[in-house]
Amino acid sequence: MFVHLVFCTWMEELRSGEEQNLSCFAGKDKSAHVDGDVMIAMLLPHFHLQVDSSHETSRSSEDFYSLYKNYQVILALAFAVEQINKNPHLLSNVTLGFSVYSIDTRDQRILSSACAWLYGKLATPNYNCVSESKLEVALTGDTGAMSATVGTLLQLYSLPQLTFGPFDLILSDHGRFPSVYQMAPKDTSLALGMVSLMLHFLWTWVGLVISADENGLWMLAALREEMDRNGICSGFEMVLAVNSIRSMSKSLLFLYEIRKSTTNVIVVYGNSGFLKTVVNAETLDNSFLAGKVWLMNSLSLAILRGRHHMAAHFHSRLLFIHHYGDVPAFTTFIQTIYPSKYPEDYLLARLWVMAFNCSLSKSDCVTWQNCPHNASFEWLPAHFLDMTMSEKSHHVYNAVHAVAQALQALFLHHTEGQPKGREEKLIISPSQLHPFLRHLHFETPSGDRVTLDEERRLEAEYDIVNIQDFPSGLENKVKVGTFAPSEPRGQQLSIADAMVAWHTGLAETPQSVCTESCGPGFRKSPREGKASCCFDCAPCPENEISNGTDLAQCVRCAEHQYASPDSIRCLLKAESFLAYEEPLGAALACSALCGSALTAAVLGVFVKHQDTPIVRANNRALSYLLLVSLTCCFLCSLLFLGRPHTASCLLQHSTFAVVFTVAVSTVLAKTLTVVLAFALTAPGRSSRQWLVSRAPNLLIPICTLVQVTLCGLWLGTSPPFVDTDAHSEHGHVIILCNKGSLPAFYCVLGYLGGLALASFTVAFLARNLPDTFNEAKFLSFSMLLFCSVWLSFLPVHHSAKGKAVVALEVSSILASSAGLLGCIFAPKCYIILLRPHRNSLQGLRDRSHSGRNKDKS
Repeated sequence: MFVHLVFCTWMEELRSGEEQNLSCFAGKDKSAHVDGDVMIAMLLPHFHLQVDSSHETSRSSEDFYSLYKNYQVILALAFAVEQINKNPHLLSNVTLGFSVYSIDTRDQRILSSACAWLYGKLATPNYNCVSESKLEVALTGDTGAMSATVGTLLQLYSLPQLTFGPFDLILSDHGRFPSVYQMAPKDTSLALGMVSLMLHFLWTWVGLVISADENGLWMLAALREEMDRNGICSGFEMVLAVNSIRSMSKSLLFLYEIRKSTTNVIVVYGNSGFLKTVVNAETLDNSFLAGKVWLMNSLSLAILRGRHHMAAHFHSRLLFIHHYGDVPAFTTFIQTIYPSKYPEDYLLARLWVMAFNCSLSKSDCVTWQNCPHNASFEWLPAHFLDMTMSEKSHHVYNAVHAVAQALQALFLHHTEGQPKGREEKLIISPSQLHPFLRHLHFETPSGDRVTLDEERRLEAEYDIVNIQDFPSGLENKVKVGTFAPSEPRGQQLSIADAMVAWHTGLAETPQSVCTESCGPGFRKSPREGKASCCFDCAPCPENEISNGTDLAQCVRCAEHQYASPDSIRCLLKAESFLAYEEPLGAALACSALCGSALTAAVLGVFVKHQDTPIVRANNRALSYLLLVSLTCCFLCSLLFLGRPHTASCLLQHSTFAVVFTVAVSTVLAKTLTVVLAFALTAPGRSSRQWLVSRAPNLLIPICTLVQVTLCGLWLGTSPPFVDTDAHSEHGHVIILCNKGSLPAFYCVLGYLGGLALASFTVAFLARNLPDTFNEAKFLSFSMLLFCSVWLSFLPVHHSAKGKAVVALEVSSILASSAGLLGCIFAPKCYIILLRPHRNSLQGLRDRSHSGRNKDKS
């Protein structure tokens, strides 16, 4: 298709050396036009097509790139119209055309400029000349302010208005702008995407620079919500208007906030004018920006290009760009553009002159000299002329296809409503398109899903682009990741860390934290009056661990575990009990066996010398019983050693109580026997029958029966059981026998103590009774030792823990048993074994005779 493009306004300020070339473009027609059955009007800002005249012919000038990017939306319009007109399945009997107009977007002139275009096209308001015009749809951009102003006029005629600029919250108010359809998706998930990227790189301390408009304030609220939810804090927040940044005082404030803050990551969100002003702030100091990472929305991509004096400082740039499908045919379309094919496209002629340093003929503006033969835009390097569709060009492309789809639906609806053979020609009015545009849902040839109903729109997907700068001033746009909000949590962000190029001299990912992370073994301790990301690191309390970074609380180990010295993991506690294999356990076991063996030896001596006076004089049967019970006392201590189990727990204290009750009651019986023997000296007294009938011996079974009853009640109601103590000893779980019922235990122990105290009292009173073999003194001393041992045991028992308790109990048993054995039987064994002459009748007479002589003297 022959594309006839003539543009509205050209530059008046020309360099003296280029007056000849630029004079060709003066006074040209102010419209660009491709005729068709249905017309699409594109309204562009006046500055869109301006360049700096001082760089008019410089190939390296960034003005060429800027002019080309703006011109690309017109190429996208022409490409989409041509593609649709060549499609036999879409609008087969209707052709699309377009016109391009320039609007002065300055505050005082935008309305008058729009009115001049509108009234010139559609006559006057309130007078319907629409039917006489083929204009059906208007494409507006680049700013929301321009689209809003133009929209107030277009809605008078219900003319559909499709915007190809960024999404604007003001235009989404369908009450004020019922005829406006925004092609750009709303950035509902942009805040989530940026925060996901921060979490990926562990950036928890960022700065926010937001434009002071409705879109910026909405994004600021969304960022705050996502950051708070994910534990990310803002080092500073600056909400700035474009005009305020341009002032020196606001620029200095902007720099001061950046310099004062320790943030290394700065999020910048705003429209094109805001971003351009921020980046081009003349007061920016290089040292303030070095090492910073900049997260920006897609509008910044074209704005930062080529600012060579800022390139080194904006090197770490990550951009979130809306994801669109590839349109390979668009590249081919650009490669086939030649000024000779479109001689009236004067903007194309200007681009050609700037790209190839051509000189224009004096006679016309389409004949060139010094131009390469068969030159093509394909020759230009990619960094100089990007043939892929920009974001705005995608919006224009999708908008044209949306118009075609709506027209197709309108024609089908009209055809279905006509009776066969009586079809009438459809006279299209702009208002007829609205019902079809509102419910439009289709897929473009590039694979993009287009839905103009905002409630049914899918959330936008983003490409994450890293702008990589080179020392020569060139930059490379590298896609390093994607963000798809429709994916499950945790799978939305995909990024190749190795492909990201950070600022010069930094190989690793930059860090941006208020304070260094708290490593394993520490927890975060908030600083009073500071953000939650600013904290101190405090070590975990005792028996608590933290095996991650930046944990708010440490985790307490389970009862059977304990914290490692570095508090990063829980270790299994070792079982602790007094084992036979330990030195202390082995020593106590040997002592018990030696004591029992010694007691058995004493018993053997007594049995062997059972007819001697010293054995017979002290109630031989009770001596045997006492020796047997003491042997059992020594052996019962072995029940306390080794790993406790149910049987040992049941037998420990009950066996101890019973055998010691037998021993102590035997001592008491022996003491009473001595007392009765010396107290009942008068013959014929009735009390003598108690001694003759051996009545004191009855105390032993009676006392033992009482103790057995107490032990039975204890074991029957609340018996001892195997228990664990995980708190008394660090790193160990003490395996012990829980006594079950403490009152029952103390009743058993108290009863035994009462018997011991009674035996001591009786023996103490009988200590001075005269007799050659009177053992009352030895009995009283043995019971004194017995009581002393167990009275000392009680307070120490309450303070001891773990193995010490068992060792104390065993030691007390062995000490008291040895005390009874030594105090009572050691003197007798001494006489029997070492002084046998004293253990005879002659020895007894000699001792009695010497005793009486002493009394006489």
